[in-house]
Amino acid sequence: MFVETQPAGTALSRRVLDPLERSSEVLFGLIMVLTFTSSLSVAEGGEADVGTVLRGAIGCNLAWGLVDAMMYLMSNFMGRARSLATYKAIRGAADPETAHRLIREALGSVVAIELSPSEVEGLRERLNRQQEPDPVRLTATDLLGAVGVFLLVFLSTFPVIVPFLVMREPGTALRTSNAVAMIMLFGAGWSLGKYAGRPAWRTGLGMVAVGIVLVGITMALGG
Repeated sequence: MFVETQPAGTALSRRVLDPLERSSEVLFGLIMVLTFTSSLSVAEGGEADVGTVLRGAIGCNLAWGLVDAMMYLMSNFMGRARSLATYKAIRGAADPETAHRLIREALGSVVAIELSPSEVEGLRERLNRQQEPDPVRLTATDLLGAVGVFLLVFLSTFPVIVPFLVMREPGTALRTSNAVAMIMLFGAGWSLGKYAGRPAWRTGLGMVAVGIVLVGITMALGG
């Protein structure tokens, strides 16, 4: 309940990235590459070196993908360590009331408010009967997730830069690239909305708006 366990043979069977994580990684990747491609419209009247900009976009997303993958691993490890610390604190609590408070905090207010004192006590007794969990460590699923994060961030750049590779006129390529990016942002938002039980088209439009604002802020700050 509080400590994630992965029985043998099941570690690779579940999703390594949920829709929220996938949408977030696509958003990050698109914002980074849009920051570079959008600079074509303001640098030297649209006559900037396209090759330099594209190399910068790809290199930036390569670096960002590696950093984000490492952050993913660290987040998983520290989250699991926190769960283990909570579990040990519950089992080592000096009195049942303290253990009950820790259990409710771990469950969160939405779930905890629905539990009666006897149900919380039942959870405490079950936890006390469990065997001591294994030490916290990264799993094969974590490593797959990190690879997924890297690929999502890095590969999300390519649909956006393809127009610059196949079109001769930079202005047309830029407009096409921006259109592709907006479609991808909408798609990521649509997926996220369905996952969260929200209107998919509204979430898609919201993701597009967020992407535009973040790119504008990034460029205004010299990104």
